[in-house]
Formats: sequence, C-alpha cells, structure tokens
Amino acid sequence: MAPPRDEETPLVAAAAEDDSPAEKGRSHTRDVHILSSAFLLVFLAYGAAQNLESTVNNVGDLGTTSLGILYLSFTFFSLVASPVVRKLGPKNALILGTSGYWLFIAANLKPTWYTMVPAALYMGFAASIIWVGQGTYLTSTARSHAKDNSLHEGTVIGQFNGEFWGMFACHQFVGNLISLALLSDGTGGSTNGTTLLFSVFLVSMTLGTILMCFLNKRGIKEEEDSQGPSLTFYASVVSLSKTVIRPLYDVRMLLIIPLMAYSGLQQAFVWADYTAYIVSPTLGVSGVGGAMAVYGACDAICSLAAGRFTSGLKSITIIVSAGVLIQTIIFLWLLLIYSPVSGVLGTVYPLIMAAALGIGDGVLNTQLSALLAIYFKHDTEGAFAQLKVWQSGTIAAVFFCSAYISLQAMLVVMLVTISIAYGGFIFLSLREKALSHSSS
Repeated sequence: MAPPRDEETPLVAAAAEDDSPAEKGRSHTRDVHILSSAFLLVFLAYGAAQNLESTVNNVGDLGTTSLGILYLSFTFFSLVASPVVRKLGPKNALILGTSGYWLFIAANLKPTWYTMVPAALYMGFAASIIWVGQGTYLTSTARSHAKDNSLHEGTVIGQFNGEFWGMFACHQFVGNLISLALLSDGTGGSTNGTTLLFSVFLVSMTLGTILMCFLNKRGIKEEEDSQGPSLTFYASVVSLSKTVIRPLYDVRMLLIIPLMAYSGLQQAFVWADYTAYIVSPTLGVSGVGGAMAVYGACDAICSLAAGRFTSGLKSITIIVSAGVLIQTIIFLWLLLIYSPVSGVLGTVYPLIMAAALGIGDGVLNTQLSALLAIYFKHDTEGAFAQLKVWQSGTIAAVFFCSAYISLQAMLVVMLVTISIAYGGFIFLSLREKALSHSSS
C-alpha cells in the first residue's frame, strides 16, 4: 500500500503561501523601502556636499566648475544610459551608479583639478545609469505590485513614487543638519571639519551601496537573457539610436520635455542662485544649511502627500498646477517686490521661499515620474533617460552661467520657462482628455 502523503502537505502549503499575493505584495513594498532608504543614505551625502562646493572649493571656482562638468557629463551619458541599464539590469545599474558618487565625495578629501575633474566626469556616467535604473526599477516594482494584488496601476505608481521621492527629499534635511553639526563655524573653512564631514559622508554612501545589494532583481534583463545571444555591434548602435530618437517622435514626450527642462532649471536655481543671492546676504553662509534643511523637509512632505493623491492624468494635472502656481508666486515676489531686510523678517522670508520652492520640487519629481511611468510603459528606460538628459542639461547650463547672469535676469528666464512648460503640459492634458472621450 502506498504511504500516506499527508507529510508533504505542509511543504506544498508553504510553497503556495510563498507565492501568495500577500507575500508578493510584501516583497514589492520591501523593495521600495530598501530603494528609498539607500537613496537617502547616498544623497544625504552628495546633496550636502553639492551645496558646499562653492564654499569649501572656491579657489579658482573649482567647486562650481566641477559641478558644471559633472552635469554636462551627466547630460551626455544620459543619452546612452538606457541600453547600459538594459544590459546590466536595473539592480546592477543602481549598485554600479553609487560608485561615482562615492568617488566624487572621496575626491573632496583632496580637492585639486586632478582629482575633482576626473571624478566629476565619471560621476556623470554613474548618475545617468543610477537614475535611469531607479525609474525603471521603481516602475517595474509598482506594476508588479498592482498586477499581483489587482490594484489600479496609476494609483500604485503614484504611491510608490510618493514614498520614494518623500524619502529622497529628506536627504537635504538630514545632510544639511550633519553639515551644520560638523562645520560648527559655519564657514566650511576648517580643514579638520571638512575632512571629518566628507569621511562621514563616505560611510553613509557605503551603507547605501550595501543596502542596494539586498534588492530583488527586477526589470527586463532576465527576459532578454532568455531570448538568445547579445546583439551585434551594428545592431547595438541601431538600438541605441532608436532609444535616443524614438521617444522624440511621440507628441506626448515633446509636450512633457519643457516641464522636464524646467524641473532641472528650478533645482539649479535653488542650489546656485537662491543660496547665493537670497540666503547668504541675510542669513550668512552658516544659514545655507538651515534654509536647505527647510527646503528638504517641505520637499519630502509634499512628495509623500502628492504621491498619495496621484491616480491618473486628472490628479496629476491638479497637483502640477498647484506646484507651478506656488513657484510662480515666489519668482514674481523676488522679481518685483523682495529686497533684503533685517530683523525677524530677514530670517523668515528666505525660509518661506525655501518651503515654497521645496513644495514645487516635490510636485515636479513625483508627477513627472508618474507621468512617464503611465505613458511610456513599453520604453521606461528611454523615457527616464530623456528626463535626465533635459534635467541635467539645464542644471549644467545654470552652473556654467551663474557667474555671468544677474538674479533679475535669471528670474525672467525662470518665469518664461515655467510659462512655456506649463502651457505644454496643459495642452497635453486637454489633448489626452479629448482622445479618451473620442475613443469611449
């Protein structure tokens, strides 16, 4: 007589439990938590270091020039980042990308033209693949979570982006508080203080890199590996050209590009002009860390809130409109009314501006990522590569031109750009609404 099979039942049940939607859901959310925490550890170091570059490496404009070279390299390599991420897979791209940030921080321990410039060039490559990898990985995780749990895809994408960008925005708050604590004189002029600061930053980046190793593999690399041998060189070049050019044939991408460019422009405005022309004259160099901490805190809160309310194009339109309005008011205030004052108002006004600019940045980060994830499901890498091309290109332009353009001229540029970007976005929203009505 055959032996009873009851003993196998627990194993079968355990296997079934491991593949249950609840277990898969925990795996997806776990990966979002890990990804968000790892980026926080990496960028709390890089973000704070970036804010200090013009202060601690001001001889020969080494710091500002290095950042300009970095973002110019970032722009170029973003054009080729998509096939690199496809080849490596999003997880491996994320891990490799952290090496560039680590090297750039290490170069600040011995800042010379021979250390900073090569590190900036390599970091441009690393930044391109880490950000394309991030967009691809997060979108893949959100789609898998929505599919496995029978949830609305747009809502899940919004929630996951909200959590990620909320955690990411905290890097400005945490990193600048660390800077304030370790650079007690507020000038960044102490060699011992800056050495300790950048050493702490290296430890933080190392922890972030280790954390990324615990991510589950996601994306399309495994599917490609199962389809056969790799492409020939010629086919790879053709594939690359299609990746770069193909998104530009999509009207939706052309209408989103001005908003991408503006999102980079407003970030560079905060890093280069707001800190130099608004914060430093009233709060001093020591106040830069505090103002940027407020900026980061509001950015984080807004990102979390915006992600929770994102479900589709209608909600994205409302949220983007609110963020654009807030930033427009700040630019008009600075251009037409604002002048530095002493006393309590002299402290409060820059902090109010920091809060408003942080809210606008949180809106753009979450909504642009959600918009690309919803519209470009079949070319996620190419869409996020386009995002980083336009963002990093405008950031590089600001860093190179900031020394030669006045605050008033920059504000005019910001207002013109935000008008064009918002106009294109509203046209996209109305166009998609009309198309959806005609097809229904």
